[in-house]
Amino acid sequence: METKLKHFTATAAFLITVLLLVDCAEENADTAFQVYLERLGRTLDLGSQTRVPHASVARPPRPGKLRLKIPADTLNTLDFMDLRGCELQVTIGKSNSSLGRLARDSQKLLLALEFLHLAPACIDYLTAAGELELAKKLDQARRQKLELLPSLIFNATLASEEFQAFWRPAPVSKEYPANTSSAVITALEHINQASARWLAGNYRADNQSFELQLSEVAGGDGGQLWRALLHQGQWLDSANAKLEQRGPLCTATRRPQSAEILPNVVRKYFIDGIQPRAAMLGRRYHQLLPPLFALEHQLRTKLPANYLVWSESRNSALKVLAGKPKQHVSRLQQTLANCRMDS
Repeated sequence: METKLKHFTATAAFLITVLLLVDCAEENADTAFQVYLERLGRTLDLGSQTRVPHASVARPPRPGKLRLKIPADTLNTLDFMDLRGCELQVTIGKSNSSLGRLARDSQKLLLALEFLHLAPACIDYLTAAGELELAKKLDQARRQKLELLPSLIFNATLASEEFQAFWRPAPVSKEYPANTSSAVITALEHINQASARWLAGNYRADNQSFELQLSEVAGGDGGQLWRALLHQGQWLDSANAKLEQRGPLCTATRRPQSAEILPNVVRKYFIDGIQPRAAMLGRRYHQLLPPLFALEHQLRTKLPANYLVWSESRNSALKVLAGKPKQHVSRLQQTLANCRMDS
């Protein structure tokens, strides 16, 4: 009895495993494309063999290769001690401490913004107190910090670990992008808006909010979107290759049976099976990336060469991939150009 029970348990476990594997296969992001290409191949008498593309995207340079060098502050310890009576003294003390020197780039940016916000009042105070040499030195430090501000923003955002994680590709999933939220879009918009304010001379910043926004960016789906668009584009390229191989179906004197079947195949397996997700990918592309592109445009004069090369290549690739569904529709129209669709 015990032996039979063990055998039954093992058999049940095996069947459950098989069912789970089948279920996973049904959820595969390739399935809708495979079915569509198989149907196209049969309809066009080109065979049903399909390939499974491997989607690989170009990662940005690592943060250590991107980070811009920031010179040390020009104010020394004696200058710092002479700033008593200024609220700025606390900020400079934090910057010059061991923790300040080893701070994350986001914290260095926030300290620089605090410095720029408080420096004018301190300069006025020192001038009124007759400390003209120190006021002049502090103003020079303010000007240096102002000149470095775009670089500090770049290091804290586009060159950061969080933005590196944003571009990390994830496995292609059938559920993507339906399983995304607007949180990362909102975070990117806020970071872009804050950067614009800072560069325009409004140096106020909400430290906690900024760090939370960076954390949200780190969990974003830039790399996943790119990979999903590439995956879709490779499959649609395969479909286009079949259509190009077949050429126009109809002539002025010839209308094959496939001209009757192909519109139904397109309607059922492309329009109903592929286009809904393609439309969601298109919306995600037009919602997720514009605030990031805007941030890059703000900082364009400080972007290092390796970042520019990567971003220009990325933008070109994404633009082409976003247009793949429309390109496929155009190819279908060419294939059926001489066929009467109303018969």
